[in-house]
Amino acid sequence: MADFNNDDSIDYRQAYEKEHLRNADLAGRVADLEAKCDDLDFKLNRIKNNPLWKMSAPLRRGMHFILRQRTRLKNCGNLRGVIAKLKYKRIERKAMERYGTASFPAPEEAQAQRNARFPRMVKISILVPLYNTPEEFLREMIESVTAQTYENWELCLADGSDGEHENVGRIVKEYQDRDQKGRIVYKKLDKNEGISGNTNQCLTLATGEYIGLFDHDDILHPSVLYEYVKVINEQGADYIYCDETTFKSGDINKMLTMHFKPDYAIDNLRANNYICHFSVFARELLDGTELFRSRFDGSQDHDMILRLTDRARCVVHVPKLLYYWRSHPGSVAADIGAKPYAIEAAKGAVADHLRRHGFEHFQITSTRAFETIFKIRYQIIGSPLISIIIANKDHAEDLKRCVSSILEKSTYENFEIIIVENGSTKQSIFDYYQELKENPRIQIVTFEGAFNYSAVNNLGARHAKGEYLLLLNNDTQVITVNWMEELLMYAQRPDVGAVGAKLYYADKTIQHAGVVLGLGAHRTAGHSHYGQHRDNLGYMGRLCYAQDVSAVTGACLLVKKALFDQAGGLDESFAISLNDVDFCLKLRQMGYLNVFTPFAELYHLESVSRGLDDNGEKAQRYNRESEQFRNKWKEALDKGDPYYNPNFSLDRSDFALKI
Repeated sequence: MADFNNDDSIDYRQAYEKEHLRNADLAGRVADLEAKCDDLDFKLNRIKNNPLWKMSAPLRRGMHFILRQRTRLKNCGNLRGVIAKLKYKRIERKAMERYGTASFPAPEEAQAQRNARFPRMVKISILVPLYNTPEEFLREMIESVTAQTYENWELCLADGSDGEHENVGRIVKEYQDRDQKGRIVYKKLDKNEGISGNTNQCLTLATGEYIGLFDHDDILHPSVLYEYVKVINEQGADYIYCDETTFKSGDINKMLTMHFKPDYAIDNLRANNYICHFSVFARELLDGTELFRSRFDGSQDHDMILRLTDRARCVVHVPKLLYYWRSHPGSVAADIGAKPYAIEAAKGAVADHLRRHGFEHFQITSTRAFETIFKIRYQIIGSPLISIIIANKDHAEDLKRCVSSILEKSTYENFEIIIVENGSTKQSIFDYYQELKENPRIQIVTFEGAFNYSAVNNLGARHAKGEYLLLLNNDTQVITVNWMEELLMYAQRPDVGAVGAKLYYADKTIQHAGVVLGLGAHRTAGHSHYGQHRDNLGYMGRLCYAQDVSAVTGACLLVKKALFDQAGGLDESFAISLNDVDFCLKLRQMGYLNVFTPFAELYHLESVSRGLDDNGEKAQRYNRESEQFRNKWKEALDKGDPYYNPNFSLDRSDFALKI
């Protein structure tokens, strides 16, 4: 029987009671917040059900439109911001001119592609479920397949149309008679089985080694199959996808939105089905599993992509705009609201995927970007100690603001703060250090010698007791109270290396939202969405979901201490700049993902503590370190950032297209 009277037992009981009280307090705070939410919901519903509120809806819509335009102008910051936004739109419109029919191969090139012979001339079976397809859409869809420059394909059509649309079968028969190679296979179904059932029926007709999924109202670029067979032969690709665009008015040159995608990125894919069209994959990936599962109708493709890319050995993204997604009333391309069940189906597909990967007690919620762009909250296992390392020289007010925000706003409690003092001369900072020493969570260590960001943080890491290291600049300030939890939920995953936060300047414009290799004048690395307003959704909603990136800034970077040590810490030959990017690339080289999450937010008054690299000496030092970085990571830079489409300009951080 345990002795509860000895000193150890008393300490244990006191610790238990303290933890119990803390949990009870937290539960009370949550209960209070839930009560407030219920009260607000009640009041909101009462307002919405008021007849006067309903009658004033048109007036409110007009007023909100005007306010949105004012907000957009305000979010640009100033006249310079407005001009930048207008320039971006002009670039996009200019770029559109070369991604439509202008991108189709000239007759000579088309013939060269037809004559090309690959070691593997695989047959690609293109599956198209038909249902009451309008004649114009049906003809354009079929003709975009018959126009393919790679000719070893078959078109598998399963028709679930009703009795009033018998012309669908007659039109298909017309194209069957024209195709002398017998590549168009058609089956009239006894009944409409929905998009999943009809597509699965298409699969029963297929004889190809590879399967392609194509919608009955969309259009393929004539070179898409040629490009896909190329990467099958050159890279052994067993799952392939491309960039895509939506178009209107039956004219693929009238583009609404061009989607230039990253290479395969599992966190992006969990958050939203960015792969979408045009998926082609090795048939063997289906062995023992279904193509589409009817319980995920509306998001059956997201479910299928998650399952098959899990199985694939080589997922390849062809960074060319090769799929044209028709926008018309009733299509998902026009409005996700046309198929509201797709939202729940997408959540279900992601949840099923996460369970297969061993995750439990996660939450999937829609974001402000779009109903089917998700925030995933992973369960945090235990309560590991996080060691927050802050390099500092003077700047007592900045450090005080940073530390106070951590202590006062953070909901995560198991952390320590290690301040690495380096070269301070002002009495005010030493007075503040004396105050901090009274807090058992905080320790001050001293780095002797000239400032070297890498060496300073490496020293802090050696003094850290935590299982996790959080590198943090002294010129930051916490915004989101659960910032550490948002970082930790990713850092705990066995496949993740570094995790970074979303950082803002004091004017609420973005300082950091992930790092892109090769971006900027030095062609080393730069921050995406730099200077955009906090309310900006980002390119295709990318400021609204956690995603894989090549690197994150060391201004706020969480990593397992074991991984930090395994990677050799920060490279001290990068004394001032690019050491964080170099560190992240070492983690990537070791096989780990680096993740940016927009749900951990802080202010960052960049370089306030050491000054900007704008004078001669500092500029020369930055140039030297940039050259060193380019030499060290030449191969990675030459390949390009896998999470940043090569169609984007490296001269701008706003995802503007190259012209």
